[in-house]
Amino acid sequence: MNTYTGGTVTTHASSIATNRVLRNTYALLALTLLFSALTAAVSMALNLPHPGLVLTLVGYFGLLFLTTRYRNSGIGLAMVFALTGFMGYTLGPLLTAYLSLANGPQLVMTALGGTGVVFLGLSGYALTSRRDFSFMGGFLMAGILVAFLAGLGAMFLDMPGLALAVSAMFVLLMAGLILYETSNIIHGGETNYVMATVTLYVAIYNLFTSLLHLLGFAGGQE
Repeated sequence: MNTYTGGTVTTHASSIATNRVLRNTYALLALTLLFSALTAAVSMALNLPHPGLVLTLVGYFGLLFLTTRYRNSGIGLAMVFALTGFMGYTLGPLLTAYLSLANGPQLVMTALGGTGVVFLGLSGYALTSRRDFSFMGGFLMAGILVAFLAGLGAMFLDMPGLALAVSAMFVLLMAGLILYETSNIIHGGETNYVMATVTLYVAIYNLFTSLLHLLGFAGGQE
């Protein structure tokens, strides 16, 4: 009597690979978040100025390009830390501005706590439910592009109402991105932990800054 085990072996190997990507992603994500927090703290301690919109965009997209290009090598890991460290530096002046407000520390801690709850809750749901959220990919890509362009418009045209709407959009879009990317890893759509880390980091970063903006407006500080 012959027993066919090829499918079982393949499934088991796939499960091991998926678990490895998950483990490496969350380990690297934790390290990059700590590194980003460190660079933000240094930026605040030295009272460094914000690099400005143009330099921020050039630095972000340039480092993102290099990370993507070298994602399968050690250089890619270095680029991940360069990218997240740069984003931490740009966050420093923003935190300094908020902490100077009367209820600034409360706003920052509330935004930080809210970001943590959203990320852990959505990641936990995706991991335990095993639902496939790949159908959200096209919507998220279009939504992020629209929100990004609207954010630029709000900045150049000095439209606080539009900026507030963009922040609300980014909260929803980043929540969706966390679900999508976690599901993508689970179902084998994302097999590179470097890119998975970058995607989740960007979602967390934008979620935090958007919540901070919304809380600042609700508290009458903007």
